[in-house]
Amino acid sequence: MRSPEERASGGTARTTHFGDRTVGIDEKQGLVDEVFAQVAGRYDLMNDLMSGGLHRLWKSALVDWLSPPAAGRPFRVLDLAGGTGDVAFRIAGRSEVASITVADINPAMLDVGRARAADRGLARRVSFAEANAESLPFADASFDAVTIAFGIRNVPRIDAALEEMHRVLAIGGRAMVLEFSTVDIAGLDRLYDLYADLVIPQLGALVAGDAEPYRYLVESIRRFPNPDRFAGMMRAAGFDRVAWRSLSGGIVAIHSGWKL
Repeated sequence: MRSPEERASGGTARTTHFGDRTVGIDEKQGLVDEVFAQVAGRYDLMNDLMSGGLHRLWKSALVDWLSPPAAGRPFRVLDLAGGTGDVAFRIAGRSEVASITVADINPAMLDVGRARAADRGLARRVSFAEANAESLPFADASFDAVTIAFGIRNVPRIDAALEEMHRVLAIGGRAMVLEFSTVDIAGLDRLYDLYADLVIPQLGALVAGDAEPYRYLVESIRRFPNPDRFAGMMRAAGFDRVAWRSLSGGIVAIHSGWKL
């Protein structure tokens, strides 16, 4: 499947967006890495401030819909772009048979996650691996579930990441994607835009010491495909029974797809 940029250009995309800038598609990953290296230590704090704590409810809703088994055979999960361990720890808390591999391209985020796993006594059940979502270092059919929360919009080639997610899933496995979406309540959309433009960068400046990474996060949210379009991307990557659920008036959506 070709990316949106490829379809627009009629061929192989050479450029993509980083915030309000046009950059080479191979350049974007390094720029994204710099953003998350800057904010790694305070990433979850900033998520709390930016969302009023709602990101915790959204991640719990992701795990609720995944519904990992409480008992039975081992349940292998890959959590992509989950360096701080937030989703992985929720899955581990719901399922005694789950073993979770957290994969993230950013070493600084992984360092935070490893420390938190040790503090929670989960180092044996939650492992961490530095990996690029577009080219995963895992064998075919290695996992029963793949999750990614607020990470896929930062991948330069989303189609490649979806294809890799499909490849590493076992038959009968499921992919779950939690991502910002399109607000669908009149009035709330304008308030949300004002909040994103005026408040989020200032929070970044106050708490993380730099507003620029959070300007990028706002722009990356706006450029992410709406639920219908993203569902089409999942189907094109090979997923079946694709569905989604909108939360909080469409601020975020959870997408689900199966490998059948």
